[in-house]
Parts: sequence; structure tokens; C-alpha cells
Amino acid sequence: MGNDIPGAKKAIVGLTQIKGIGYNFATAILDTLKINTNTNIGFLSESDVQSIEKLITNPIAGNFPVWFLNRRKDVETGANMHLLTSDIPFTLRNDIERERITNSWRGYRHMYGLKVRGQCTRTTGRKGGAVGVAKAGKAAPAQTAAAPAAPTAAAPTAAKPTEEKKAAPAEKKK
Repeated sequence: MGNDIPGAKKAIVGLTQIKGIGYNFATAILDTLKINTNTNIGFLSESDVQSIEKLITNPIAGNFPVWFLNRRKDVETGANMHLLTSDIPFTLRNDIERERITNSWRGYRHMYGLKVRGQCTRTTGRKGGAVGVAKAGKAAPAQTAAAPAAPTAAAPTAAKPTEEKKAAPAEKKK
């Protein structure tokens, strides 16, 4: 399937490394072919590998139920199929683009980046930062009590002579 699976991995874990095959699907494949799930991938015979690949590419031929497949009643063909590897995101993009072109409600929601499946959007799914709320973090450093207050422009000019008077008696004591 275009994936190199390390031979030291167990068969069930190795199959799940292929995109589109989950744990349950891998278990069903190995049970159908009567292969032990705990055997290492490296110890599988060439015929076992060929039969696994054949069953992965066409699971309907292996009598898998239709509900087990990941693409039922395809919109374009109407067929039931199981998508693997790069076909999954390609088909997903095509489906979303088709919905956008037809101006369906789902297409509109996809186009504007909103929730598509009917979830509530009053409090969740918001984008961007918080508006009107102060961000928690370090507070501004408080001024120490020992620091002298700077004179302001509104202070009266008479305050300066009083400071000079206080300083003059201190000089006499020395």
C-alpha cells in the first residue's frame, strides 16, 4: 500500500500504520485470513502479505459488511468503497468544495470557518483574542515609599521657599 512497515512490529499494529485502517479493521482482516495478530510483520510469508494487500484494496470481496467501510454511497459513483492513504484527504477536500459551490448550508459554514455539525456557538468556537478583559500576568511595579514625589506643574510656587527654609536650619546644626 506504499507504506514501509518495520518487520519488528506486530501484525495488528503494523496494519494500523496504513492511513484508513484502524484497529478494528486490521483485526477483521487478520481474522478473515486466519493470521495470528501477535506475529511480527517480518515473519509473514509472501503469500500472506499478498492476501492482506488484496483484502485491503477490495474489502467488499472479502465479505465485509457495508457499514464497516469508510465511504458508503459515494456521491459521484454511488458505490460503497474503502478509502486508503492519500485518497482520504483528497476526497474530503472535493466534498467540501462541492458543498461550497452548491451554496449548501454546510458549504456556507465551511467557507466562513464556523461549526458545521450543529454545535452551539454562543460561547465556543470563537477566534481571536479576548476583547475587554485584562490579561492575567505580572502587575505593574509599585512605587516604593522612600522615593520622593516629583513636583508637578500644578503645584504652587510657594512650596519651593518652604523647602529651602527647612534645609537652612539643618545646615546651622552642623
